[in-house]
Amino acid sequence: MNVYSDSSHSALKYLKDTEVNINNVLIMTGDFNIRDSLWDSSFQFHSSVSDDLIMIADSFDLSLSLPTNPGPTRFSDTAGESNSVIDLMFLRHGSVELDRHTILSDSRLSSDHAPLSVNIPIFEEIIQSSKFTIPPKSDQEMEFIKDIISNFKSLDTTNIDDSEKLK
Repeated sequence: MNVYSDSSHSALKYLKDTEVNINNVLIMTGDFNIRDSLWDSSFQFHSSVSDDLIMIADSFDLSLSLPTNPGPTRFSDTAGESNSVIDLMFLRHGSVELDRHTILSDSRLSSDHAPLSVNIPIFEEIIQSSKFTIPPKSDQEMEFIKDIISNFKSLDTTNIDDSEKLK
């Protein structure tokens, strides 16, 4: 799940105040626009908005991922304003495959944000399955056909009096 939360934390308020029905989230990443000492050692303060973010991540069974190479993720072009860590990644809690991410630092990038990267292993998995078949001309087949005919007979067709209504 990629999240961009503006300076008013709109996305976080939405996720916190809305019962979001998203299952099996492996990664939540993005620009959360929250400076906090929890993930930025150059920042001295803690924010209650950070607590909300951690609570939201926990509701998806995600934990804050620490980068293998800590450093700023947003680079300020304003004089006197320091670089910061506002781009974060949360990964599936307790996952052996997904444990830490990397902050990419490439001087050729044109953005003021450093991209975050994580390796997701993909494994070939063979799923055993079998087809359920009804033997031709068997009692099961005859019962199945009777059920289909019965269901068709029970359809209400009183309101179908032209081809348009049939469609």
